[in-house]
Amino acid sequence: MEWFLDLLPLADLSRLELGFWSFPILLGLIFLRAPIGLAMLLCGFGGWYFAMNGNPTPLLAKLKSETYSTFSSYSLTIIPMFLLMGQFATLSGMSTALFKAAESFLGHRRGGVAMASVGACAGFGAICGSSLATAATMSRVALPELRRYGYSGGFSTATLAAGGTLGILIPPSVILVIYAIITEQNIAKLFLAAFLPGILAALGYVITISIYVRLYPDSAGTREPQPMSERWAALAETWPVLLIFGLVVGGIYAGWFTPTEGSAVGAAGTGLVALVSGNLNWAVFRNSLIGTAKTTAMIFFIVLGAGFYNGFLALSGVPQFMADYVLGQGFSPWMVLIIILVFYLVFGCVMDSLSMILLTVPIFFPVISVMDFGMTPEHVAIWFGILVLIVVEVGLITPPVGMNLFIINAMDRTTPITETYKAVMFFVGSDIVRVAILVAFPAITLFLIP
Repeated sequence: MEWFLDLLPLADLSRLELGFWSFPILLGLIFLRAPIGLAMLLCGFGGWYFAMNGNPTPLLAKLKSETYSTFSSYSLTIIPMFLLMGQFATLSGMSTALFKAAESFLGHRRGGVAMASVGACAGFGAICGSSLATAATMSRVALPELRRYGYSGGFSTATLAAGGTLGILIPPSVILVIYAIITEQNIAKLFLAAFLPGILAALGYVITISIYVRLYPDSAGTREPQPMSERWAALAETWPVLLIFGLVVGGIYAGWFTPTEGSAVGAAGTGLVALVSGNLNWAVFRNSLIGTAKTTAMIFFIVLGAGFYNGFLALSGVPQFMADYVLGQGFSPWMVLIIILVFYLVFGCVMDSLSMILLTVPIFFPVISVMDFGMTPEHVAIWFGILVLIVVEVGLITPPVGMNLFIINAMDRTTPITETYKAVMFFVGSDIVRVAILVAFPAITLFLIP
């Protein structure tokens, strides 16, 4: 084995140098379209191997312990439950009820149907927890209505792509759960902290729509206002959403059950609603379980790869080196934070949100945690988590490779994606303003935290 090591230049590098070289190798694997979980696992595996001078015993021991500790974690059981909750919510007709209720109150206003789409995305995101699922589900419901009332293709698809990002922010959110596990933070407090920024996001999108339809009057049509009785009737149809959201999120905050137990309650509740609505039979139930299992397996494999790779980075000393270097340069904490957020904004355009969180938080969080922002370490961790989630979310709708843009474009082949790009930049601008506000005023994020 020693002769093989002698042929490789990596064998002569220090552990710190191995850690830094792992980044371009990882990005190269991703560029070659290797699955992100596999890429991180290979880099972690190779890094451990060379760091131990070719001794496979510590590597195999790490592989055994990391696999067991990852998949036996009680905290991770919340992920399949929330995913199953989203599957049942999609089947139960809740998305349609939410859109019809919002449309009945807002549809007659200028840009009102688009505003209703954003409101429905916010409501559905509260019981789904996934941006891509929210965008795909609401597009099936809202896109025909938007086109029916004369909304331009680019404006319609951009609105739904932006509205879909609310699914990742408004609790419960799978990505927030992952962040809480990585940084060892309280899941319930992170859910609470995301609430006001989520509402601020929805309001920002509504304002953006209002501005857009005034700048481009031909991009949106109008419809007749509905009688008040019909509006209240449509609103009454959303009771399952309000009940499940109140039970799950309210129960977690009130201490009735843990977040993991709350996810099981939410999955059972949405499944019951889907059953009562007549949309759930054995075949659909089976497909929901299979879909949940596939997505869970994908997420868990990425978590395993990230755990192995981040373990190697910790062994190499890269996170501690970065923290010491930044402190030694005398940079302002706010300058460091802005640089990190810009990094997330750029790379969020080419990587999915889960991979970004798992790959970068173990590197950046130690740097942020030693900075003095005039807050307690717990508040800094929560505030930073919400900011990271928002800028990664912006990457989902930032051209040229925002994931939500391709999801929506696949559902509306008649609209050139360049038109979607032009319209979505208004929503990106709204997001950047929102990030600036939350950076300048951390109290907005932390207002509900006890």
